[in-house]
Amino acid sequence: MFRTIALAILCTWAPAHMSTWAQGSYQIAVLKYNGGGDWYGNPTSVPNLVKFCNAQLGMGINPEVPVVEVGSPDLFTYPLVHMTGHGNVVFSQQEAENLRNYLMAGGFLHISDNYGMDPFIRPMMKRVFPELEFLELPFAHAIYHQKFNFDQGLPKVHEHDNQPPKGFGLFWEGRLVCFYDFECDLGDGWEDAGVHGDSEANRTRALQMGANIVRFAFSGAEN
Repeated sequence: MFRTIALAILCTWAPAHMSTWAQGSYQIAVLKYNGGGDWYGNPTSVPNLVKFCNAQLGMGINPEVPVVEVGSPDLFTYPLVHMTGHGNVVFSQQEAENLRNYLMAGGFLHISDNYGMDPFIRPMMKRVFPELEFLELPFAHAIYHQKFNFDQGLPKVHEHDNQPPKGFGLFWEGRLVCFYDFECDLGDGWEDAGVHGDSEANRTRALQMGANIVRFAFSGAEN
């Protein structure tokens, strides 16, 4: 019964209904998970991204950014959820199944590795989609070419291991359902200017890439 209701909610996000952006009827949520990792990191990131999307893309996303637990039925209320942290991530079987159903039904997950998350999030997403592997997205992928063009893929926000930033995706039946930025610190770049001392140009690039992710997720694109 619940999954039927959840699917009905998700269906309202179809591209034909995107005109409702202007009504402020959508919210982006932060994903809360177990395991001790700091899911609550970067508290100003998503609120700043919402403000940027509303100003630069003419969207009407509700500026209130709620927190939603992985296993909660409320997950199905949000077309896009953002996940970040530095450390351990644990999904129970019920949580993994709930996240899987959410993504299969039309939801979108953006994961931003805040450095140190990679060895934990990969096995947990394997629990969500045992049959899928993260694939590195080519620079020509549509997520890099929404309102803002990133011909070389993700911008580099913070340096950690002298590695290039990479964007990975999980595809369910041809649709990108999860985008994972690695060696990038994209969410850090959305924070208030005084938090990390990033240049305005660096913050702007990060917000532009974030806006591309939001626009892509809301567009209903298939790849």
